[in-house]
Amino acid sequence: MTAAGPRLLDPARLQARLGQPGTVVLEVVADDAPPTTGIPGAARAGWQALLWDERARALAAPDALADRLAALGAGGDDVLVLAGDPVQFGAYAFWALAQAGHPRLLLLDGGIEAWRAEGRPLAPPAHPRAADRPVTLEPRAGAAGAVAGRDDVRTLLGDPDALLLDARSPEEYRGERVSPADFPVDHGAVRAGRIPGARHLPHRALLDGRGRFLPAARLRTVAADAGATAAGPVVAYCRLGHRASLAWFALHELLGIPDVRVYDGSWTEWGSVVGVPIER
Repeated sequence: MTAAGPRLLDPARLQARLGQPGTVVLEVVADDAPPTTGIPGAARAGWQALLWDERARALAAPDALADRLAALGAGGDDVLVLAGDPVQFGAYAFWALAQAGHPRLLLLDGGIEAWRAEGRPLAPPAHPRAADRPVTLEPRAGAAGAVAGRDDVRTLLGDPDALLLDARSPEEYRGERVSPADFPVDHGAVRAGRIPGARHLPHRALLDGRGRFLPAARLRTVAADAGATAAGPVVAYCRLGHRASLAWFALHELLGIPDVRVYDGSWTEWGSVVGVPIER
């Protein structure tokens, strides 16, 4: 069994819910992903087009997010199930929409990777009718605390009570690359390295062989080995934010660590800003 939480849905339970009124499944994929088969009845959106402001490298405003979801058929009182391909894209969408105040979110455990690995039914992407009314998004008080900016990170440098958590690959953490080793072009920042003092917790270390979260006991051990406990603030980062959001979901949603934030600019920003320190 994998870890389970009130907002984590396993593939078997999702299959049982397919077609039920009030449940909308949204596959969150790369913006340039080719059309492929996925969960029957699911809509599909590129993660950046869905979640980012069109003119700024920042999360879109809640009203814009609500309109984009409504165009994909998710609005009103619908429960929105986010299925990432890969899994961290779904986690990023969950994190971003949670900050915007979406009241009814579920994350598919393992995303499309687990769905396919378990031999569940596949179909082409759906083209749903737009929702009659958008969901009302009202950021909760304190929700912005789950988002960290570069100035927030600067203030934590050298703080013995804080944990900077690097969710990238070993090559990126060691400063050998600025993008994962399987990328054909090594790009994404001017410099390679890591934020000074950051501990390493590759996002795949939180998952099993099918991309699902580890059982809770193992997840807690892996997190504790990286220094992630409830003792102080945790800021996770990666290259673009989506691998870090997977760590956020594991630590905050599944393990209940209260003060976990995602540095949304991540290494793309930190590795390119003049004057900020790096470590190799």
